[in-house]
Amino acid sequence: MKTRLYHNAIFAEHLTGPGHPERPERMRAVESALEDETFHLLEREEAPEGRLQDVYLCHPETYVRRVAKATPSEGLARIDDDTIVSPRSFAAALYGVGAACAAVDDVFSGEIDNGFVAARPPGHHAERETAMGFCLFNQAAIAARYAQTRHGASRVAIVDWDVHHGNGTQDIFWEDPSVLYASLHQMPLYPGTGAVSETGAGNIFNAPLRAGDGGEAFSEAFTSRVLPALNDFQPDFLIISAGFDMHHRDPLAEINLTENDFSWATAQLMGVADRFCGGKLVSVLEGGYDLTGLGKSVAAHVQRLMTG
Repeated sequence: MKTRLYHNAIFAEHLTGPGHPERPERMRAVESALEDETFHLLEREEAPEGRLQDVYLCHPETYVRRVAKATPSEGLARIDDDTIVSPRSFAAALYGVGAACAAVDDVFSGEIDNGFVAARPPGHHAERETAMGFCLFNQAAIAARYAQTRHGASRVAIVDWDVHHGNGTQDIFWEDPSVLYASLHQMPLYPGTGAVSETGAGNIFNAPLRAGDGGEAFSEAFTSRVLPALNDFQPDFLIISAGFDMHHRDPLAEINLTENDFSWATAQLMGVADRFCGGKLVSVLEGGYDLTGLGKSVAAHVQRLMTG
């Protein structure tokens, strides 16, 4: 498999202040994990700056202006209690969009089989007109819409295994049956959405887990709810919202996965991509706040992307 990593130094320039879990050190943990000799064949590309017209695929111009206006010229500013921005935050989020769209381009051109976007801030809590949960622009949602508008994808599936429900992605595609959104997450937990009864236009598939659940419950939810939905939908492109805060070390939740569970889930989705999408798959980093757990989980995920 030909896998490409999309990264940019600007992602570490999004500052959130002392003690904030979504911190620049997350990028350094990812970089360190992928410096191992196991990844000497991993292709690496500097993420380009995203285009505002691509952001507008999922967020209206008025919202984008509000985020730009909230970004301070110095110091830190709060969009809400959890979402902090600094002078380079808007640019970092825009480069995250650029990374996701570049990965889509490269997968659809056949240049690579799959790609991993190692960007921050994360995106899946960003609703159409609301920044929240550390997130400004919803990169996974934008990648899905970009694949449809730029490359003619007709049915895009997004699978989200961040421990927090991706309310933003669900909000953006709530009435759009051309995009399937499936989420595995802890419930109850922030942001309070993600019940099985939330089905949108029949395209939303939530598979909540309980605090204390581990790999067995995760794999059961994956095989009983997520995989059947994907097999019925038959996507022609697959995106992973790859949060790694279900790892047992993570401080923000209480799910007990190991890096091997993420490797297994990656393999399951690669199988779906092989059956329906010609292998086309893009993974976008979301959460993961214990640096050791994040590094090990990303390494397992990317190694599986590279080896199948």
